[in-house]
Amino acid sequence: MRPVAHPPTPGWQAETRETLRLAGPLALANMLQMLTYAIDVIFIARIGAQELAASSLAVAVFGLVLWSLQSLTGAVAPIMASELGARAPALRPVRRSVRMALWLSALLSVIGMAVCLLTPALMRATGQDPALTALAGEYMAILLWSGPAMIVAGVLRNFVATLGRPLFATAITAVGIGINAIGNYAFIFGNLGAPALGLQGAAIATLITSISVVAFYALAIRLDPRLHRYRIMGFFWRPDWPRFMEIVRIGTPIAITVLAEAGVFGAAAFLMGRVGALELAAHTVALNLAAFAFQVPFGVGQAATIRVGYFVGANDRLGIARAGWTGIAMGTGFMVFTAIAFLVMPQALLAIYLDPGASGNAALVEVATGFLVIAAAFQLFDGIQAVAAGALRGLKDTRVPMWIAVFSYWLPGFGLAAGLGLGTSLGGTGVWIGLATGLVFAAALLLWRWRARERLGLTPA
Repeated sequence: MRPVAHPPTPGWQAETRETLRLAGPLALANMLQMLTYAIDVIFIARIGAQELAASSLAVAVFGLVLWSLQSLTGAVAPIMASELGARAPALRPVRRSVRMALWLSALLSVIGMAVCLLTPALMRATGQDPALTALAGEYMAILLWSGPAMIVAGVLRNFVATLGRPLFATAITAVGIGINAIGNYAFIFGNLGAPALGLQGAAIATLITSISVVAFYALAIRLDPRLHRYRIMGFFWRPDWPRFMEIVRIGTPIAITVLAEAGVFGAAAFLMGRVGALELAAHTVALNLAAFAFQVPFGVGQAATIRVGYFVGANDRLGIARAGWTGIAMGTGFMVFTAIAFLVMPQALLAIYLDPGASGNAALVEVATGFLVIAAAFQLFDGIQAVAAGALRGLKDTRVPMWIAVFSYWLPGFGLAAGLGLGTSLGGTGVWIGLATGLVFAAALLLWRWRARERLGLTPA
């Protein structure tokens, strides 16, 4: 068999262009996805503070479960990228990888829904207000049915992005925003002939949106010649157990990493619930802004996973280095601007969710502004850890980063958040100091591991 000829390693400028070509649409799609959640917050906030607090607790659990399971199936991205780097177009290997990821999605959906059903019990165990617990349980009973479609959509998104069609993810997410906004408008307040269901109406809107997104992905894959040639639903009943287990092997540490990171932010919501309803509402709004900014380095990290994975398949160590460092520089550079924005224009940003000039919102705005000051301090570290983790995933290095995340977020991170938040007069501010500390530790350790990748034997010989 003749060796496969690979193109020369891109220079720094060429690699920057390639990373931007992937990261731009993915980051925009991530931001649009966050805008979908923000729309929920905007509509639910107009029902009342009680409903907003209840939904934030339910979403803390649902988001934790969903993000971790999507990350597990997301291990298909570096696998596909490596296959393309080794021998493009790799029709059969890519098709089998997507097929097994979809099989895994079905299994994980059942597990995820079962976990979501435990939300009321979890809230009672953590001492949440009984009225909030009841509202959150009603909301979650509908919301959890969105999980299977969202996990499948995550696999299809990885497929189209790895195959060079990241703009599809952006466009489909944008359409989903419109569907979600209309659904919230109709089912929360009883417009457009729909019943007025309040908080439960918001969950119905999310369910409709998630199903619609999967349908649009299926349509896009069917109509695009490059994507359709892979025929990802062909021979769907045929198992490929070695590939299935490879996704599980690589993806399980990623899922645990996400559980460690997202879990500490979810647990912070429960800590805030213990501090007070005002602090919980302010935490919800401020965290939405911080999470919105995070979507850019997160998208750059997704692009770094694909680019690094491609060069792993091509056995190109120089390409690996350039892809990883390019992503880290881009992600960190963007977070400099968000940190400045949080410091100089906090009220303008908070105005997205509420009216800062209203007398009834004065206390909420003051607390949320304080949280944004701390968020500005950890923006750089959040960007570094997001992209460094993505680059390491491109190397299929997920086990040690998992332990780094567990240590960083739960020992110095959550330990300090709980101690300062509940044990001192700092309250909610102490919780956010703890969150920032966890991100600093994670960024430092992941960046060290990326720099030491060759010495640690993580790159191909």
